[in-house]
Amino acid sequence: MERAEFWASLTAGGIAGVCVDLILFPLDTIKTRLQSPQGFKKAGGFRGIYAGVPSAAVGSFPNAAAFFVTYEYVKCVLHIDSSPYLSPVTHMAAASLGEVVACLIRVPSEVVKQRAQVSPSSSTFQVFSNTLYQEGIRGLYRGYKSTVLREIPFSLVQFPLWESLKDLWSWKQGYVVDSWQSAICGAFAGGFAAAVTTPLDVAKTRIMLAKMVSGAGRGSQSVSVQCLAQLGPDHDSLKAGSTDASGNVLSALHSVWRSQGLPGLFAGVVPRMTAISLGGFIFLGTYHKTRSLLL
Repeated sequence: MERAEFWASLTAGGIAGVCVDLILFPLDTIKTRLQSPQGFKKAGGFRGIYAGVPSAAVGSFPNAAAFFVTYEYVKCVLHIDSSPYLSPVTHMAAASLGEVVACLIRVPSEVVKQRAQVSPSSSTFQVFSNTLYQEGIRGLYRGYKSTVLREIPFSLVQFPLWESLKDLWSWKQGYVVDSWQSAICGAFAGGFAAAVTTPLDVAKTRIMLAKMVSGAGRGSQSVSVQCLAQLGPDHDSLKAGSTDASGNVLSALHSVWRSQGLPGLFAGVVPRMTAISLGGFIFLGTYHKTRSLLL
């Protein structure tokens, strides 16, 4: 990858990430609250739908930039001496590695954001400091494995589909797709990938929200106590030692299946599909347009 391509990918990815995260934040909040163990209303309902937005704003640029730099770099390396028939495999490998790198930045931001979303009476800084105080740095990376296990299957579907749709559209019309056409391909690919990976997203949300109340016994009047009051009799699912708190994705999925069945595994699927379809349109369209302008 040439230096110009590196900086173009980094800048375009960062701008695309900030745009999509800030525009679609309310839908993401609603999705998180629908998936929360305490239920939509107790998690905040429709009030404070921008709770946690500072965390998303801070993490968006470096997260998306890291993904696209890795994605484009791996594509360049794997395209050397590779057959055109292997393009989907190349895109899958590039997207998977991109997600592993990006999640190092995304997960701490996501943990703080989601905990703030289900505790709208607390500020983002309170959630951040409380997480560090009770769980340390490891608390900020709670759900890293579950996030990677969600994002890799998502990317394995989304990016090869996005690239294939662009290639097909380009072939049909006889020239390379425009930015708006790339955005439409991104919306379709994102919506489809969102639907099939929703159970993994539910598991990730449950794991990230786990142990929020585990420090309430210390007498702290911060986020944990407030969340404990919100949870009421349902707070056991978030205690230390619970299935979700263990961080095991399969255990979290099994717990949801036992308590809520199939509807629980697909909780929030409509706002998730809506958000990610719109997100795919904005994210991939913005990335395509910005990178084209910079190059």
